[in-house]
Amino acid sequence: MQSTQTDSNKETLVNIFELYISKWKFIALFLVLFIALAYIQIRYSTVEYQANATIKIKEDDKNNKLPELSSLQNYGMFSNSFSKVADEVEIIKSRAIASEVVDDLNLNIQYFVLGQVKTQEIFSNQPININFLVSDSIVKTIYATFFIKIISKTHFELSNINAKNILEFEKNEYKKYAFGERVTSKFGEFIITPNFGNYGSEIGSFVEIRLKPLRSIIEGYQSKIKIESDLKSNIVKLSVIETSPEKAVTVLNKFIEKYNDDVINDKELIVKTTSDFINSRLNIVSNELENVDFTAEKLQKDNRLTALQAQSSIYLQSERENESKIITTANQLQLIDFMSDHLQQNNSNADLLPADVGIADSNISEITKIHNDLVLQRNRILKSSSEKNPTVVNLDNQIQSLKENLDMSLKNIKSANNITLNNLNREDARISSQIYSAPGKERQFRDIKRQQDIKESLYLYLLQKREETAISLGMSSPNAKIIDQAYALDSPVNPKPKIIYLAAILLGLFIPVSIIYVRDLLDTKIHSKNDLLKIVSAPYIGDIPKSSSKSRLIKKVDYSPKAEAFRIIRTNIGFLLKDNDNPCKTIFVTSTTSQEGKSHTSINLASSFSFSEKKVLLIETDIRIPRVNDYLNIETKEGLTDYISDKSKSLTDVTIQVEDNSFLHIIPSGTIPPNPAEILMSERVEELFKKVKKEYDYIIVDTAAVGLVTDTLLISKFADLFLYVVSANNIDKRQLHIAQTMYTEKRLPNMTVLLNGTEQKKGYGYGYGNNPNKKKKSWIKRLVS
Repeated sequence: MQSTQTDSNKETLVNIFELYISKWKFIALFLVLFIALAYIQIRYSTVEYQANATIKIKEDDKNNKLPELSSLQNYGMFSNSFSKVADEVEIIKSRAIASEVVDDLNLNIQYFVLGQVKTQEIFSNQPININFLVSDSIVKTIYATFFIKIISKTHFELSNINAKNILEFEKNEYKKYAFGERVTSKFGEFIITPNFGNYGSEIGSFVEIRLKPLRSIIEGYQSKIKIESDLKSNIVKLSVIETSPEKAVTVLNKFIEKYNDDVINDKELIVKTTSDFINSRLNIVSNELENVDFTAEKLQKDNRLTALQAQSSIYLQSERENESKIITTANQLQLIDFMSDHLQQNNSNADLLPADVGIADSNISEITKIHNDLVLQRNRILKSSSEKNPTVVNLDNQIQSLKENLDMSLKNIKSANNITLNNLNREDARISSQIYSAPGKERQFRDIKRQQDIKESLYLYLLQKREETAISLGMSSPNAKIIDQAYALDSPVNPKPKIIYLAAILLGLFIPVSIIYVRDLLDTKIHSKNDLLKIVSAPYIGDIPKSSSKSRLIKKVDYSPKAEAFRIIRTNIGFLLKDNDNPCKTIFVTSTTSQEGKSHTSINLASSFSFSEKKVLLIETDIRIPRVNDYLNIETKEGLTDYISDKSKSLTDVTIQVEDNSFLHIIPSGTIPPNPAEILMSERVEELFKKVKKEYDYIIVDTAAVGLVTDTLLISKFADLFLYVVSANNIDKRQLHIAQTMYTEKRLPNMTVLLNGTEQKKGYGYGYGNNPNKKKKSWIKRLVS
């Protein structure tokens, strides 16, 4: 059982293989077609190159947040879930950066050189230069296309603005201009100058110039620039695809450059804000120091105090230390007041705070730095967004919270310093009281001197900070460290010949194979012996091939495939009836429906038997639609029905001898009766078969189709063998259940199946060699069949 199933599977695979092999021309046609289309696509497609670059986003080492601020930002609306690298990636792709890149490189103006095969964009060393005499606001907002033909070193021809293609030159839709001459257009005037010596500037060459609005170019590059990053790493990879490798490299480098410039500008903005704050404080402290110096000078003149250094020796060491602390504390109070005043005057979320002004508290410096980072981030997002952006709202809330925190911290520090200063002053009063011998005027001068030292110390400190800020202003470093400069790949990324050819081959195989498969899947016709035997289990006696000859009947001397097929069937019938002892063999020919070749098979089979000098009688019992008369060109009106219905008629009255064939006789159907079934049930039918069996060697009976009428079943008992004709490429497989039922129920004695109208095979089939009378099919039919 398992061996039978294996053989069946092998046979199925062989049949499938033979199906596709038989259609190899059809498959080859699609394969060649798709390969040709792939070649055309590769040849005429615009070549694109990819440039890559790698940068590292630097981190700020001073970004150590306060614990209380960290806990505050981890909850509620102050939650900080975004990554620094992700933010910087969005900045690189922002509209502001893309706008600067497009504007700097004039990417809204493109030059194309028209070649014999395709158009090529020229980015560097353009063959011509165009200079507009109108404002940039107009040039950067228009769509325009025009063609230029260089006719000499001094002149060129210009097509109409927004010309569709180069063919407009053939319609004389152009004007002649000299290089350097003003050209007037709808959007203003411009001048074209040559750039000879470079590609495309030869005389007779065509150049296409395309102008596009800056807006569309910027949007294109925002989607064209590809940036890859990993949340666990600060490495960012950038890539862009362009029609020119030079253009791709230039654009990518310009994006990195503009990003670094934007970061440097933000850093310098903080430094400038700090510098302005220090300068304003210097002016105030300078005026206060001048007043103190003037008071000391006046006091010395009025009291004639000269030996101040000698007199100051009476101060105790403790007094010096105390005064130093008083100076430091007073200095801190001044800086706190300056910072508080600045915080009140600049209450906008877009304003930066001065950083590191000298307040001796790490919390103040850290809060100020975090505030400035958030302000810069908010302003950077606002370049390409609005204040209603959830991120901006979140940043505003954080900035406002930090300002409140900073103000509260300043008040706390000021309160602490006031307490410290009061304690120091009380200590100073205690020490001063011990110096009981010091003159009152000297003590007054000492107080003024103390104020003078405080102002002078603060003044020197602010001068130092101003110098540090001035140095920082010129030392701002870029945020992106370039690891790999932009570089273009040697091979283009589009088109990819290997992938395109592979896809063409796959499609060239898939489509025809799919067509063949679907056609075979939906095909319900019988084509071959295997198709027939899968449905009908009756013995297979043979098949009859199609004939391209106009003659429907075989001849005695005939080596055509059809004649050989009938000889084979004749031999197979003899083999099947070898155990039949009757001297006369009765063979019935039937089918499922009409027009399956019953009459054709009956007549030619009878002829084949007669050619072997056997007496053959062909009886046409298909009395509803007789066809024998048409085949044999017999002009007679009497036949089988007349014999049955008229008892006065004898067999000789209805029997006809075929011309030029003494061994073949025919009883045609005769007059078509109104009751065919009742006619065939007559006793005269049985009488007829008994008589003719005594006179002939073979009786061939052309019967009606069993799938349409019951006529054949009424006379089936007189048959020794049934030939059940199945029309190849015509009958539906679902109709053959009738044949299988007839065989299973043995309603047709000794039933065999015959396949009619099969395709001829090359080589050894029926007959030897090719049939000279066979007409060749058209090349399309030969491909599909």
